[in-house]
Amino acid sequence: MEDLPELLALYAGARAFMAANGNPDQWGTSSPPRYVLEEDIRKKRLFICERNRSVCGAFALVFGDDPTYARIEGGAWRSDAPYGTIHRIAGKETERGIFEECLSWCREQTGHIRIDTHEKNAVMRHLIEKNGFVRCGIIHVADGSPRIAYEWTAGGDRTGEAYREKKDSR
Repeated sequence: MEDLPELLALYAGARAFMAANGNPDQWGTSSPPRYVLEEDIRKKRLFICERNRSVCGAFALVFGDDPTYARIEGGAWRSDAPYGTIHRIAGKETERGIFEECLSWCREQTGHIRIDTHEKNAVMRHLIEKNGFVRCGIIHVADGSPRIAYEWTAGGDRTGEAYREKKDSR
């Protein structure tokens, strides 16, 4: 919990960035709330990215069925295999490559990842799509608001093969 003050500042910066870039509603003025971050820390599912001994990124990687993903509209999930979900990903505006760094670590943990974002979050949609996720449909979060749902699988599809080829060619 020693990183909590830095995490709260990181998420405040992310909310300001989203609002300034046309997405004031996804996280509003207080999401994620402190108690959610504390729960993520207690459950050992909140991970940070550090550079120069400073927190510059954070995300939760949650394994198991996500209740908000049980119903998807306008599409379908590509795989019913167990998956990890990336939630609450944020990075300092001044740092580049945070999403890719966090995603690379997640891909080392699992070959099946889901993520969602708000329609107005153009920056996140671009990062998700650029990194090989496939748009699967629309899900609704706990408050009923819609989110675009994406999925990435490592095995048996062109997306995963492209990732492995890229990784192997380094």
